[in-house]
Amino acid sequence: MTGKLIAFAAAALSLLPLREAMTQPPASPNGPVYNAKGELLPPADYREWIYLSSGLDMSYSERLLAMGHSMFSNVFVNPEAYRAFQRTGTWPDKTMLVMEVRGASGKGSINKNGHYQSGGVMGVEVHVKDSTRFNGGWAFFAIAGGAPAAPIPASAECYSCHRQHAAVDTTFVQFYPTLIDLATKKGTLSAAYLQDQEKGAAER
Repeated sequence: MTGKLIAFAAAALSLLPLREAMTQPPASPNGPVYNAKGELLPPADYREWIYLSSGLDMSYSERLLAMGHSMFSNVFVNPEAYRAFQRTGTWPDKTMLVMEVRGASGKGSINKNGHYQSGGVMGVEVHVKDSTRFNGGWAFFAIAGGAPAAPIPASAECYSCHRQHAAVDTTFVQFYPTLIDLATKKGTLSAAYLQDQEKGAAER
């Protein structure tokens, strides 16, 4: 091999790490971030993520709490996870679903009927998929005052409720109108959700 060929081969080999680095998928800029204690750092810009749906006074229990006021719950998901769901009908690792709770008002300005969202944020809950960190793949976090939060204990009722009734991968896709039809077409609906649907149809 001539000196020129050796130099060319060496230069080509030196570019391999750069080429490999360029072909690696970029890290999610909106994925979960934790501190040294394993607490989730609140996502600062979640309202710039993909909006999925809003609920008004929703409750998954027949034991309704008499709060004396109404509330909206708004759900957002990080864009990378949303795009993956569009392709596959399920959620990738590092998915973050944020539920933001705000008060509901009926009287104000020129409004004469119905409810609108008012006031500041009353609460934030984050549902995170991180298979390398959590048993079962998912964990819930209750964010208070914008401070880092430890996972809600796995014994909490929210975990079993999501496992038993969620439409896709322990998430309540049945309440996200832009996704439920897609999951149906992709065939990713859970057996538990389909059983709930059959039971509901039989009772009607």
